[in-house]
Amino acid sequence: MKLSDKVLAMQHSPIRKFNPVAQKAKDAGKKVYHLNIGQPDIETPPCFMDAIRSFDQKVVAYAESGGITVLQDAISGYFHQYGMDYGRDNMIITNGGSEALSMIFISLLNPKDEVLIPEPFYTNYHTFVTMADGVVVPITTSPEEGYQYADADKIEASITPKTKAICCISPGNPTGRVLTLDEMKLIGEIARKHDLWIIADEVYREFAYDNRQVTSFGMLKELEDRVILVDSVSKRFSACGARIGCIVTKNRELLDNLMKIAQGRLCSPTMDQIGAAALYQLPASYYDEVRAEYEGRRDAAYEELIKIPGVVCQKPGGAFYLTAKLPVDNVEDFLMFLLTEFEDNGETVMFAPAEGFYATPGLGREEMRIAYVLNRQDMARGVELIRLGIEAYNRR
Repeated sequence: MKLSDKVLAMQHSPIRKFNPVAQKAKDAGKKVYHLNIGQPDIETPPCFMDAIRSFDQKVVAYAESGGITVLQDAISGYFHQYGMDYGRDNMIITNGGSEALSMIFISLLNPKDEVLIPEPFYTNYHTFVTMADGVVVPITTSPEEGYQYADADKIEASITPKTKAICCISPGNPTGRVLTLDEMKLIGEIARKHDLWIIADEVYREFAYDNRQVTSFGMLKELEDRVILVDSVSKRFSACGARIGCIVTKNRELLDNLMKIAQGRLCSPTMDQIGAAALYQLPASYYDEVRAEYEGRRDAAYEELIKIPGVVCQKPGGAFYLTAKLPVDNVEDFLMFLLTEFEDNGETVMFAPAEGFYATPGLGREEMRIAYVLNRQDMARGVELIRLGIEAYNRR
């Protein structure tokens, strides 16, 4: 018996694969600072559980495949505050942003169709595109240039007759890169010129720092026939386990065909949708407070990181990730050293090696991604341990 070529071509998560090694370090008595995974420690707003507790129906029934109206209306109101006009008939509620992406790629791609994605990128895009028989074509960026990709020559050099879409994660995971509205317009012009879809993964939309404006491809009316927005409650509201996301687009043909997949998986969880509706109705002050907290955590991590001689990193503009090139030959070997041999006062640290965030073989071996999801003191200590670990690693 044989497995499919598709599943064999997929990779295990580079974010999670070192967890068993970290667990052994903890079992041995070490404290491990987890900077490897984007699991926020900020409290989920209480309105989520309050809404669920107020649910008074006698049966938890199937929801509509496209989502319950109270959530759709809440999402519509959320987008309206940014001047974007999306109603119930412009969205499908999904089981997180991950299902949204899977459904989009299945709906757009024929076998061997290509998707442009700036690298490094969120690792699960490999899985989502491969599931749809597509091919990831990377637009390569580098730490030296701040992972910049909004460049017409760079993008157009990657386009072939098989190119179907360009994916833009802004604010970006793993780099923290934030597109300006002008950069979005540039990418939109290229997409119109070559008749490409724009898949705009904007689940970190409000996490834009240093007085940057919140931006969205949905703000560009001239692109509304080809823009597909992906949204989620996971990061914005610190509700990763709720598994509620959505696809938002003005393209009615796409929505009609996405509904075939939505109906096939029946619906998203009714109770989680009830809770998510309350989250999307939070006031603007919520975003201001959370943004300020993450910006402070970023600063604590970055200020400690630049103390490392030879590190290459520009301060990220958004999300809650930072990718940097370290003065070591192989970041995975260095991480194993941190978890198995190194400690400082009984403590060590864990991050995500960046090689798995690249599609181009060989790239990212000297880079790491950290998630600044811990409090400021712990972020500073975690990065200090990386610095001390590098000194010990390079003395070997």
